[in-house]
Amino acid sequence: MSAVNQNDGFGIRIESMRKVYGAGDTAVEALKDVNMQVNPGEVVGLVGPSGSGKSTLLKSLGAVIEPTAGTMTLGSEVIYQNGWKIKDLRALRRDKIGFVFQAPYLIPFLNVTDNVALLPMLAGVPNDEARRRARDLLEALDVAHRAAAMPSQLSGGEQQRVSIARALVNRPPVVLADEPTAPLDSKRALSVISILNQMAQQFDTAIIVVTHDEKIIPTFKRIYHIRDGITHEEAGEARPIDVDAGTDL
Repeated sequence: MSAVNQNDGFGIRIESMRKVYGAGDTAVEALKDVNMQVNPGEVVGLVGPSGSGKSTLLKSLGAVIEPTAGTMTLGSEVIYQNGWKIKDLRALRRDKIGFVFQAPYLIPFLNVTDNVALLPMLAGVPNDEARRRARDLLEALDVAHRAAAMPSQLSGGEQQRVSIARALVNRPPVVLADEPTAPLDSKRALSVISILNQMAQQFDTAIIVVTHDEKIIPTFKRIYHIRDGITHEEAGEARPIDVDAGTDL
C-alpha cells in the first residue's frame, strides 16, 4: 500500500497553552505553560506523574475540553487561539484527530471492516470508498484476513490493530494514543510501538503516545515531560525496536 502524504504543516503545534479550572480563590491552574510540536511522521512520548496535568493536556489536545489560553495548530490550520476557531468540535475530533486507547472499544455488532469504515461514512465519504480505505489499512496492518470477522472473534492483538486502523482511517494530522501498551507484555508492547512508527511515517501523521510504560519509553526519539502543568522537552534514547519481538501481536 502506498503512503498517503497529505498532512502538510506542523502535524500538531501547541504554544503557551493554559487551562484554569474555577475562578477566584478556588481557581486551579492545571496547565501553566504547555509548548509542544510534533512533526508529520513523528512519534513522541508524553509522560508525567499523576496530577501533573497530563490528563487535562490530553483532553485539550483532543478538543474534549477548552483551554483557557494559547494556540493549537493541526496540520496547517489554527484550530484554537484563545478560543476555538472551529465551530463543530465533534467533526474536528472525527476528521482531524485519531484516538487509540488502552481498550479497543470496537462496536460489537459491526464487522472489522465496518468498524474502521464507520468514521469516514459519518464524515460523508461514500460507503464504497470508506470500505476501500478500511481494507487498505487492514492490509497495511496485516489483519486484512479478518476483515469480515466480528470483534468477539479477534485476539486482543488483532483488536488493537483494528483500533489503530480506525484511528488512521480519516487520515488525521494527529493521533493521540492514551496508554496503548499498558495491558500488554513487553513483546506485544514493542509491537504496538513499531506499528505506530510505521503508520506515522506512511501517513505523515504526528502521533503522541501518553504512557507510563517503562518498556517503551526508551524507544522514543523525543519525549515531553509534563510537571506542574509545564512541559519540558528532552531527547529520548531512540533505542531500535526489535520488530521480531512483537510479531505475534
